[in-house]
Amino acid sequence: MFGYIAINKAEMKFKDYDIYHSYYCGLCHVLKEKYGRCGQMTLSFDMTFLILLLTGLYEPKTEIKTAGCIAHPLEKHAARTNELTDYAAAVNLILSYYKCKDDWEDERRKKSCVTAKLLAPKIRMLKEQYPEKLRAVSCGLKKLSMLEQENEQNADIMAGVFGEIMAELFVYRHDEWEVSLRKLGFFLGKFIYLMDAYEDVEKDIRTGNYNPFKAAFAKDPDFAENCRELMTMMMAECSRAFERLPILLHADILRNILYSGVWCRYTMVTARRAQAKEKKQAENRLTEKMQTRNGQTKKMQTRNRQTEKQENQEKDRS
Repeated sequence: MFGYIAINKAEMKFKDYDIYHSYYCGLCHVLKEKYGRCGQMTLSFDMTFLILLLTGLYEPKTEIKTAGCIAHPLEKHAARTNELTDYAAAVNLILSYYKCKDDWEDERRKKSCVTAKLLAPKIRMLKEQYPEKLRAVSCGLKKLSMLEQENEQNADIMAGVFGEIMAELFVYRHDEWEVSLRKLGFFLGKFIYLMDAYEDVEKDIRTGNYNPFKAAFAKDPDFAENCRELMTMMMAECSRAFERLPILLHADILRNILYSGVWCRYTMVTARRAQAKEKKQAENRLTEKMQTRNGQTKKMQTRNRQTEKQENQEKDRS
Protein backbone atom coordinates (compact mmCIF):
# COMPACT_ATOMS: atom_id res chain seq x y z
CA MET A 1 0.00 0.00 0.00
CA PHE A 2 0.96 3.65 -0.02
CA GLY A 3 0.81 5.07 3.52
CA TYR A 4 0.16 8.66 2.44
CA ILE A 5 -3.20 9.03 4.19
CA ALA A 6 -1.86 9.23 7.73
CA ILE A 7 -2.23 11.44 10.79
CA ASN A 8 -0.11 14.39 11.83
CA LYS A 9 0.62 13.10 15.32
CA ALA A 10 2.21 16.38 16.49
CA GLU A 11 -1.10 18.20 16.00
CA MET A 12 -3.37 15.50 17.43
CA LYS A 13 -4.84 15.27 20.94
CA PHE A 14 -3.77 12.27 23.02
CA LYS A 15 -7.30 10.88 23.26
CA ASP A 16 -7.77 11.18 19.49
CA TYR A 17 -4.48 9.40 18.86
CA ASP A 18 -5.54 6.56 21.17
CA ILE A 19 -8.81 6.20 19.24
CA TYR A 20 -7.00 6.27 15.88
CA HIS A 21 -4.46 3.71 17.05
CA SER A 22 -7.23 1.43 18.36
CA TYR A 23 -8.83 1.30 14.89
CA TYR A 24 -5.42 0.63 13.37
CA CYS A 25 -4.90 -2.25 15.83
CA GLY A 26 -8.40 -3.52 15.10
CA LEU A 27 -7.63 -3.62 11.37
CA CYS A 28 -4.38 -5.46 12.07
CA HIS A 29 -6.19 -8.15 14.10
CA VAL A 30 -8.96 -8.60 11.52
CA LEU A 31 -6.40 -8.99 8.73
CA LYS A 32 -4.66 -11.70 10.73
CA GLU A 33 -7.88 -13.50 11.75
CA LYS A 34 -9.40 -13.53 8.26
CA TYR A 35 -6.35 -13.69 5.98
CA GLY A 36 -3.47 -14.96 8.12
CA ARG A 37 0.01 -13.54 8.60
CA CYS A 38 0.35 -12.72 4.93
CA GLY A 39 -2.83 -10.65 5.06
CA GLN A 40 -1.60 -8.92 8.21
CA MET A 41 1.54 -7.81 6.36
CA THR A 42 -0.60 -5.65 4.06
CA LEU A 43 -1.70 -3.40 6.96
CA SER A 44 -1.81 0.29 6.01
CA PHE A 45 -2.72 3.72 7.36
CA ASP A 46 -4.82 4.41 4.25
CA MET A 47 -7.45 1.84 5.19
CA THR A 48 -7.51 3.03 8.81
CA PHE A 49 -8.73 6.34 7.39
CA LEU A 50 -11.44 4.51 5.44
CA ILE A 51 -12.64 2.76 8.61
CA LEU A 52 -12.80 6.04 10.53
CA LEU A 53 -14.61 7.77 7.66
CA LEU A 54 -17.29 5.11 7.21
CA THR A 55 -17.63 4.57 10.98
CA GLY A 56 -18.14 8.30 11.47
CA LEU A 57 -20.79 8.30 8.74
CA TYR A 58 -22.75 5.14 9.57
CA GLU A 59 -21.94 4.80 13.30
CA PRO A 60 -22.19 0.98 13.47
CA LYS A 61 -21.92 -0.99 16.69
CA THR A 62 -18.20 -1.08 17.53
CA GLU A 63 -16.52 -3.65 19.75
CA ILE A 64 -13.59 -2.55 21.92
CA LYS A 65 -11.24 -5.21 23.25
CA THR A 66 -7.72 -5.32 24.65
CA ALA A 67 -5.20 -7.34 22.69
CA GLY A 68 -1.47 -7.83 22.31
CA CYS A 69 0.58 -8.22 19.15
CA ILE A 70 4.05 -9.14 17.86
CA ALA A 71 4.98 -5.49 17.47
CA HIS A 72 4.24 -4.79 21.16
CA PRO A 73 4.57 -8.15 22.99
CA LEU A 74 4.93 -6.65 26.48
CA GLU A 75 1.90 -4.36 26.44
CA LYS A 76 -1.69 -4.69 25.32
CA HIS A 77 -3.63 -2.11 23.35
CA ALA A 78 -7.28 -1.29 22.78
CA ALA A 79 -8.56 -2.59 19.43
CA ARG A 80 -11.80 -1.29 17.90
CA THR A 81 -13.59 -3.40 15.29
CA ASN A 82 -16.94 -3.29 13.50
CA GLU A 83 -18.45 -4.37 10.16
CA LEU A 84 -16.49 -1.62 8.42
CA THR A 85 -13.22 -3.06 9.70
CA ASP A 86 -14.06 -6.26 7.82
CA TYR A 87 -14.80 -4.25 4.67
CA ALA A 88 -11.60 -2.19 4.94
CA ALA A 89 -9.56 -5.37 5.51
CA ALA A 90 -10.98 -6.84 2.29
CA VAL A 91 -10.28 -3.63 0.35
CA ASN A 92 -6.76 -3.51 1.79
CA LEU A 93 -6.10 -7.06 0.63
CA ILE A 94 -7.51 -6.42 -2.85
CA LEU A 95 -5.39 -3.30 -3.37
CA SER A 96 -2.26 -4.98 -2.02
CA TYR A 97 -2.73 -8.05 -4.23
CA TYR A 98 -3.16 -6.10 -7.46
CA LYS A 99 -0.35 -3.69 -6.58
CA CYS A 100 2.04 -6.64 -6.03
CA LYS A 101 0.85 -8.22 -9.27
CA ASP A 102 1.37 -4.94 -11.12
CA ASP A 103 4.86 -4.49 -9.60
CA TRP A 104 5.84 -7.97 -10.75
CA GLU A 105 4.54 -7.47 -14.29
CA ASP A 106 6.08 -3.99 -14.67
CA GLU A 107 9.31 -4.18 -12.68
CA ARG A 108 9.81 -7.96 -12.16
CA ARG A 109 10.10 -7.58 -8.40
CA LYS A 110 10.48 -11.09 -6.97
CA LYS A 111 9.15 -10.11 -3.56
CA SER A 112 5.96 -8.78 -5.18
CA CYS A 113 5.56 -12.00 -7.17
CA VAL A 114 5.83 -14.14 -4.03
CA THR A 115 3.41 -11.90 -2.09
CA ALA A 116 0.85 -11.95 -4.93
CA LYS A 117 0.96 -15.78 -5.05
CA LEU A 118 0.43 -15.97 -1.29
CA LEU A 119 -2.52 -13.57 -1.46
CA ALA A 120 -4.16 -15.16 -4.54
CA PRO A 121 -6.19 -17.79 -2.59
CA LYS A 122 -7.56 -15.04 -0.32
CA ILE A 123 -8.59 -12.97 -3.35
CA ARG A 124 -10.53 -15.92 -4.78
CA MET A 125 -12.46 -16.01 -1.51
CA LEU A 126 -13.43 -12.33 -1.95
CA LYS A 127 -14.63 -12.57 -5.56
CA GLU A 128 -18.18 -13.59 -4.61
CA GLN A 129 -18.44 -11.04 -1.81
CA TYR A 130 -16.98 -7.99 -3.57
CA PRO A 131 -17.10 -8.58 -7.36
CA GLU A 132 -17.56 -4.86 -8.19
CA LYS A 133 -14.55 -3.85 -6.10
CA LEU A 134 -12.30 -6.51 -7.61
CA ARG A 135 -13.40 -5.58 -11.12
CA ALA A 136 -12.79 -1.85 -10.50
CA VAL A 137 -9.27 -2.40 -9.18
CA SER A 138 -8.31 -4.97 -11.83
CA CYS A 139 -9.63 -2.93 -14.78
CA GLY A 140 -8.26 0.35 -13.40
CA LEU A 141 -4.74 -0.97 -12.91
CA LYS A 142 -4.79 -2.60 -16.37
CA LYS A 143 -5.75 0.78 -17.86
CA LEU A 144 -2.93 2.47 -15.93
CA SER A 145 -0.46 -0.14 -17.20
CA MET A 146 -1.63 0.39 -20.79
CA LEU A 147 -1.24 4.16 -20.49
CA GLU A 148 2.23 3.71 -18.99
CA GLN A 149 3.25 1.58 -21.98
CA GLU A 150 1.97 4.36 -24.26
CA ASN A 151 4.10 6.79 -22.20
CA GLU A 152 1.16 9.04 -21.38
CA GLN A 153 2.64 12.30 -20.03
CA ASN A 154 -0.55 13.91 -18.72
CA ALA A 155 -0.34 13.37 -14.95
CA ASP A 156 -3.98 14.40 -14.49
CA ILE A 157 -5.20 11.61 -16.80
CA MET A 158 -3.08 9.04 -14.96
CA ALA A 159 -4.20 10.26 -11.55
CA GLY A 160 -7.82 10.24 -12.71
CA VAL A 161 -7.67 6.52 -13.51
CA PHE A 162 -6.46 5.73 -9.99
CA GLY A 163 -9.04 8.16 -8.64
CA GLU A 164 -11.80 6.08 -10.27
CA ILE A 165 -10.48 2.99 -8.48
CA MET A 166 -10.58 4.72 -5.09
CA ALA A 167 -14.01 6.21 -5.83
CA GLU A 168 -15.46 2.72 -6.15
CA LEU A 169 -13.69 1.46 -3.02
CA PHE A 170 -15.01 4.32 -0.86
CA VAL A 171 -18.64 3.37 -1.60
CA TYR A 172 -19.85 0.94 1.05
CA ARG A 173 -23.58 1.24 0.37
CA HIS A 174 -25.64 2.57 -2.53
CA ASP A 175 -27.43 5.27 -0.55
CA GLU A 176 -27.77 9.06 -0.37
CA TRP A 177 -24.11 9.44 0.63
CA GLU A 178 -22.74 7.53 -2.37
CA VAL A 179 -22.11 10.62 -4.55
CA SER A 180 -20.13 12.44 -1.84
CA LEU A 181 -18.15 9.31 -0.95
CA ARG A 182 -17.30 8.71 -4.60
CA LYS A 183 -16.12 12.29 -5.02
CA LEU A 184 -14.06 12.11 -1.82
CA GLY A 185 -12.46 8.82 -2.90
CA PHE A 186 -11.85 10.07 -6.44
CA PHE A 187 -9.90 13.17 -5.44
CA LEU A 188 -8.11 11.39 -2.61
CA GLY A 189 -7.06 8.73 -5.12
CA LYS A 190 -5.74 11.41 -7.47
CA PHE A 191 -3.76 12.91 -4.60
CA ILE A 192 -2.29 9.50 -3.71
CA TYR A 193 -1.19 8.88 -7.32
CA LEU A 194 0.37 12.33 -7.67
CA MET A 195 2.10 12.10 -4.28
CA ASP A 196 3.48 8.66 -5.15
CA ALA A 197 4.82 9.97 -8.47
CA TYR A 198 6.29 13.04 -6.74
CA GLU A 199 8.13 10.93 -4.17
CA ASP A 200 9.42 8.31 -6.64
CA VAL A 201 10.49 10.57 -9.52
CA GLU A 202 14.23 10.48 -8.73
CA LYS A 203 14.24 6.70 -8.33
CA ASP A 204 12.22 6.25 -11.54
CA ILE A 205 14.68 8.42 -13.48
CA ARG A 206 17.56 6.22 -12.23
CA THR A 207 15.78 2.92 -12.95
CA GLY A 208 14.05 3.98 -16.17
CA ASN A 209 10.57 3.24 -14.79
CA TYR A 210 7.55 5.22 -15.93
CA ASN A 211 6.74 8.47 -14.12
CA PRO A 212 4.71 11.38 -15.57
CA PHE A 213 6.82 13.90 -13.61
CA LYS A 214 10.21 13.01 -15.12
CA ALA A 215 10.37 15.87 -17.60
CA ALA A 216 9.08 18.47 -15.14
CA PHE A 217 11.51 17.36 -12.44
CA ALA A 218 14.45 17.75 -14.81
CA LYS A 219 13.44 21.08 -16.38
CA ASP A 220 11.09 22.98 -14.05
CA PRO A 221 12.85 24.98 -11.29
CA ASP A 222 9.47 25.37 -9.54
CA PHE A 223 8.69 21.64 -9.72
CA ALA A 224 8.02 21.17 -5.97
CA GLU A 225 5.75 24.21 -5.69
CA ASN A 226 3.82 23.38 -8.86
CA CYS A 227 3.24 19.84 -7.64
CA ARG A 228 2.03 21.17 -4.30
CA GLU A 229 -0.45 23.45 -6.04
CA LEU A 230 -1.77 20.54 -8.10
CA MET A 231 -2.13 18.29 -5.07
CA THR A 232 -3.71 21.12 -3.05
CA MET A 233 -6.47 21.33 -5.65
CA MET A 234 -7.10 17.60 -5.25
CA MET A 235 -7.28 17.83 -1.46
CA ALA A 236 -9.52 20.93 -1.63
CA GLU A 237 -12.11 18.98 -3.64
CA CYS A 238 -11.67 15.95 -1.39
CA SER A 239 -12.20 18.03 1.77
CA ARG A 240 -15.19 19.79 0.23
CA ALA A 241 -16.85 16.40 -0.36
CA PHE A 242 -16.00 15.34 3.21
CA GLU A 243 -17.60 18.45 4.72
CA ARG A 244 -20.87 17.60 2.96
CA LEU A 245 -21.14 14.37 4.93
CA PRO A 246 -23.02 14.47 8.28
CA ILE A 247 -20.05 13.21 10.31
CA LEU A 248 -19.61 14.14 13.96
CA LEU A 249 -18.03 10.96 15.32
CA HIS A 250 -14.21 11.08 14.91
CA ALA A 251 -14.53 14.31 12.87
CA ASP A 252 -11.45 15.88 14.51
CA ILE A 253 -9.29 12.86 13.62
CA LEU A 254 -10.53 12.86 10.03
CA ARG A 255 -9.85 16.58 9.66
CA ASN A 256 -6.35 16.11 11.11
CA ILE A 257 -5.67 13.61 8.32
CA LEU A 258 -7.30 15.53 5.45
CA TYR A 259 -5.99 18.99 6.32
CA SER A 260 -2.59 18.14 7.77
CA GLY A 261 -1.56 14.47 7.86
CA VAL A 262 -1.62 13.92 4.09
CA TRP A 263 1.07 16.61 3.70
CA CYS A 264 3.61 15.03 6.07
CA ARG A 265 5.28 12.93 3.35
CA TYR A 266 5.36 15.87 0.92
CA THR A 267 7.10 18.00 3.55
CA MET A 268 9.59 15.22 4.34
CA VAL A 269 10.42 14.49 0.67
CA THR A 270 10.73 18.19 -0.24
CA ALA A 271 12.97 18.91 2.76
CA ARG A 272 15.19 15.93 1.92
CA ARG A 273 15.59 17.12 -1.68
CA ALA A 274 16.36 20.67 -0.55
CA GLN A 275 19.06 19.35 1.80
CA ALA A 276 20.54 17.18 -0.96
CA LYS A 277 20.53 20.16 -3.34
CA GLU A 278 22.26 22.40 -0.78
CA LYS A 279 24.85 19.71 -0.10
CA LYS A 280 25.54 19.31 -3.82
CA GLN A 281 25.83 23.08 -4.28
CA ALA A 282 28.25 23.27 -1.34
CA GLU A 283 30.33 20.45 -2.84
CA ASN A 284 30.34 22.21 -6.23
CA ARG A 285 31.47 25.47 -4.60
CA LEU A 286 34.24 23.64 -2.79
CA THR A 287 35.29 21.91 -6.01
CA GLU A 288 35.35 25.24 -7.88
CA LYS A 289 37.35 26.81 -5.08
CA MET A 290 39.86 23.95 -5.15
CA GLN A 291 40.12 24.15 -8.93
CA THR A 292 40.69 27.91 -8.74
CA ARG A 293 43.33 27.43 -6.06
CA ASN A 294 44.99 24.67 -8.07
CA GLY A 295 44.95 26.93 -11.14
CA GLN A 296 46.56 29.75 -9.21
CA THR A 297 49.19 27.37 -7.85
CA LYS A 298 50.00 26.13 -11.35
CA LYS A 299 50.30 29.70 -12.64
CA MET A 300 52.64 30.58 -9.77
CA GLN A 301 54.74 27.48 -10.44
CA THR A 302 54.92 28.39 -14.14
CA ARG A 303 56.01 31.93 -13.30
CA ASN A 304 58.65 30.64 -10.87
CA ARG A 305 60.03 28.30 -13.53
CA GLN A 306 60.13 31.11 -16.07
CA THR A 307 61.87 33.43 -13.59
CA GLU A 308 64.37 30.73 -12.70
CA LYS A 309 65.02 30.07 -16.38
CA GLN A 310 65.63 33.78 -17.06
CA GLU A 311 68.02 33.99 -14.10
CA ASN A 312 69.97 30.98 -15.36
CA GLN A 313 70.20 32.49 -18.84
CA GLU A 314 71.52 35.75 -17.42
CA LYS A 315 74.12 33.84 -15.40
CA ASP A 316 75.22 31.96 -18.50
CA ARG A 317 75.66 35.21 -20.46
CA SER A 318 77.67 36.77 -17.70
